[in-house]
Amino acid sequence: MPPISKTFLPLNTQGGNSQLPIIGFGTYTISDRKTILNVLDVALGAGYRLIDTAAVYNNEQYIKEALQVLLPKYNLKREDLFITSKLAPKDHGDEKIVTAAVQRSLDNLGTSYLDLYLIHWPGAGRIDAKSPENSKLRNLTWKTLMKLHDNGNGSLKNIGVSNYTVKHLNEILADPTNIVPAVNQVEFHPYFQQSSEFHKVCKNAKIVLQAYCSMGGSAGKNSLLNDEVINRIAKKHSISAAQVLLRWAIQRNYAIIPKSVTAERIKINFDVETELTKEDIDDINNIKHKEKFAWEPEVIA
Repeated sequence: MPPISKTFLPLNTQGGNSQLPIIGFGTYTISDRKTILNVLDVALGAGYRLIDTAAVYNNEQYIKEALQVLLPKYNLKREDLFITSKLAPKDHGDEKIVTAAVQRSLDNLGTSYLDLYLIHWPGAGRIDAKSPENSKLRNLTWKTLMKLHDNGNGSLKNIGVSNYTVKHLNEILADPTNIVPAVNQVEFHPYFQQSSEFHKVCKNAKIVLQAYCSMGGSAGKNSLLNDEVINRIAKKHSISAAQVLLRWAIQRNYAIIPKSVTAERIKINFDVETELTKEDIDDINNIKHKEKFAWEPEVIA
């Protein structure tokens, strides 16, 4: 078996045989030119090949500039990377609006294609969360993304969603003319494990799940990293709490996109080869504390 860091999850996208690296590098909240260059230098050197960004992160341009320097340094080509970006909520809408948003991301990143493009949020910007207009706009958006995907021949090699709940997913799946999302990127960690219904819907539709907030993010204030169960398991295997959390997500069949601006942590987060036992997984699954750290998509109509 290849090491976990070189493992890929097959995507269901029509017209392609794409695979998603199981570990990627997240860039949320990293919006400084110099920091982007430094962290991507460490990440590519460590072996990361998936870079996750979004229009609202305001760092796509800096990623382009960094890659112009770093690809030659590491003897890499664009096709060696898997780049994900996401549509901003304000850009939900008709074909003209969505196409322009995609083109902005392509231009900002200096690439003719994206390996994966996600609808970042099921709600549209500047519209009340409970408005039925959200449903109408996100469905229009999805139809345009399907055109830009063009059966694998377009500028979007794979298309997916982020923060979609069961009701949002079922909306897409109910229309037989729709492409099934390749990926749903969602909050997932021991304190917020998503519902069995959610996992069933994604599994049946062959939607790959990608976790964000694996270690709690800034809102988590290190509560996951300090959790008693997580640290007991970390000590048992002589690994870090972060490595336990990331490996747990992988063994729960999630891809991961950990983020750090610290060189040592970037490297450690990529080293998740230590397999957790069934008992370890069960103990983490059964942690009683429940807490959601990120946004709540359930409120979006």
